[in-house]
Amino acid sequence: MPRTSDFDRQALAALAAKQHGVIARAQALQSGMTERALDYRIRGAGPWQPLLPGVYLTHTGRPADEAREMAALLYAGPQSVLTGAAALHRHGLAQHRGGVPGGDRAGAVDVLVPVATQRSDAGFVRLHRTARLPEGFCVAGEVRFALPPRAVADAVRPMTDLGDVRAVVAEAVQRRECSISQLAGELAAGPAWGSSLFRRALGEVAEGVRSAAEGDLRDLIVWARLPMPLFNPRLLVGPEFLAMPDCWWPESGVAAEADSRAWHFSPGDWEQTMARHARMSAHGIVVLHFPPRQIRYQREQVANIIRRALAAGRKLPQIRTIPADQRNALAVGRQS
Repeated sequence: MPRTSDFDRQALAALAAKQHGVIARAQALQSGMTERALDYRIRGAGPWQPLLPGVYLTHTGRPADEAREMAALLYAGPQSVLTGAAALHRHGLAQHRGGVPGGDRAGAVDVLVPVATQRSDAGFVRLHRTARLPEGFCVAGEVRFALPPRAVADAVRPMTDLGDVRAVVAEAVQRRECSISQLAGELAAGPAWGSSLFRRALGEVAEGVRSAAEGDLRDLIVWARLPMPLFNPRLLVGPEFLAMPDCWWPESGVAAEADSRAWHFSPGDWEQTMARHARMSAHGIVVLHFPPRQIRYQREQVANIIRRALAAGRKLPQIRTIPADQRNALAVGRQS
C-alpha cells in the first residue's frame, strides 16, 4: 500500500457528496491526490469503482440512477446536457424511467454534446453530437437536463413503435409539461430521421388523443372503417360544462371511453370518470366503456359494439361541442 498522500480530503468528500458519489479523475488529481493513490483506490478490490473512462464511483455497490447520470455528464464534458429518458424522469414522467421504450440500448443515458466533441459512446452513455445545444436547460444540483420539449423529441426519435411514441408525447402534453406548439417546434428544428412516428403521434395528440389507450382506440376505429369521432372535445349544455369524453360522435350522441387506471393518475381521477359517465347518461348520451386490453385484443367485438351504438343513436341538439383542435389552436395563438 502506498504511503498516505497529501490531498484535500474534506473538499473531495464534499464534491463527491454533491455529485451523487461520483468523481472524475481530473477532479481527484486537482484536489492533490497522486496518480498512484488514485490508481490504488480503483484497483480490483479497492473502495472506488470505475463507471466510465476517467469517472469513478466513490463506494462499492450498484450505482444509483442519479450517479449514472452524473457520471455521464462528467464523462461528456462541461457543455453536456442530459436528454431523452433521463431528462423525462427528472420532469416527473417517471413511467419512462430505465431507458427509452423500444430503444436499441435499454438503460442508456442520452447526453447532448457540442458537434465538435471528440469522445465516443462509452458504457451506458450515448452521446448525441448536435449543433443545436439547448440555449436553456434545467439544473438540479450538479445535474443539467433538457427542458421537456427537447427531452420528448430526443426520446421518441429512436423509437420504432407508434404506441411508444404516442405514450411519451401524450403523457407530456396531458401533464402539461410542454405544449403541442413547443413539440411541433422541436419536430421542425430537429433532424429528419425518426420524425415520421413523432409527426404522426403529435398529429393525433393535436386532434385530442391523450393516452396510449386512446391511441389504440383510434387505430381500431380506422381499422374498422367506423366514422371518425372527435377526441376529447368539450361538451356543454347551454353555458354549463358537461364532460370531455375520450371519443364523441355528435351525430349519434355516442361517447366512448378507454378506461385505463394507468392513465388515471389517482383514485380521485377514476371517480371523476364515473361521475362524468353519470352526467352524460343523464342527458341522453350513450356512453361505451372499453378497457385497454379489450381494445387491443378484441377489436372485432369492440368495433361491433360501437357500430351498433352509432346505428341506434341520435343527435342531441341540446349538447354543444367544442373540438379539441379548436382549443389547441386557441392555445397556440396565445403562446405565439
